[in-house]
Amino acid sequence: MSLPRRLLLLLSPFLLAVFPVGAQEDPESPQIPEELLEDEHLREEMGVNEFTAPSIRKIFDDLRRLRPLPYDELKRPLPEQPPQDRTKLALIMGSLLADGFFAVEAEQFFDLEPIGRSLLNHGKILGSGTRISSHMKSMLEKGAVGQWDALKEELFQTQKDVEKEMVLIRDVDAANLISLGGWLRALEIGCAASLNPYDPAKAALLTKPQIVEYFVLNLETLEPRIQKNQLVGRIRSRLLEMQKTVDLPEGQILSEEEVVQLSTMVEDLVDQITGSERLLKTTQRSTDPKPTKPAPAATPAATGGVISGEVPE
Repeated sequence: MSLPRRLLLLLSPFLLAVFPVGAQEDPESPQIPEELLEDEHLREEMGVNEFTAPSIRKIFDDLRRLRPLPYDELKRPLPEQPPQDRTKLALIMGSLLADGFFAVEAEQFFDLEPIGRSLLNHGKILGSGTRISSHMKSMLEKGAVGQWDALKEELFQTQKDVEKEMVLIRDVDAANLISLGGWLRALEIGCAASLNPYDPAKAALLTKPQIVEYFVLNLETLEPRIQKNQLVGRIRSRLLEMQKTVDLPEGQILSEEEVVQLSTMVEDLVDQITGSERLLKTTQRSTDPKPTKPAPAATPAATGGVISGEVPE
């Protein structure tokens, strides 16, 4: 029996306990017809657009072109408890959705369950837990047997259902903050993948001033109470700095120093959103002096993880 199938059998009792087969959306909750959700007039009215909630699949299509992704360097500890502040809760939800896609892109099966559990816990507080729960069991089953493309589709449908719930309860601010949190986490990953060594072709993918401008303007549409939130204020200030960094003449690419500067700014923002720092900090610049190599040590046995940051094809 293959390892993935043994893992699935071992996880089956847990899956049934946490995500029962009969878990369905609340029958009393009003349902939005799919064609209505896709209606552009409704989406425009609700402030839902191509960047909202976020379009994680599009974001990580870019990250695929940044391979290899330094997974171990960029891994973050998961939040222990959902925050009471709904603004921060929505930002963390976006970051967790991005973490899910990051783990799938790096094919890190053992990280899917804790990310999924954290996503579910935060989703319950936000008001989208039932929709997320309906996807979690399927996500873990697909990950256990290595169906990574199908798993990405499941994650995409998960974010789409979160967006559906936000439209339903007319909480556009939460949808936009989810989008922002997911984009910032993805940008953090993209910056790190463009360094060590610096790669101009990868750095070119980071120059998207229209997205930074969108989020800057979007923050100005939030409720006045949310705009006064200290974290939101700090994010807006940083975004204005980032906007200057990425707003380059056509054809110009971010230098290594500019990517490091951008990486530092976005990493600081994600630290503030998640309330924790990455397990490993950003690696050295390619121009920095390299440390003296220690004496050779015995090579440890393989762990099965992507320790080098090289992502399996």
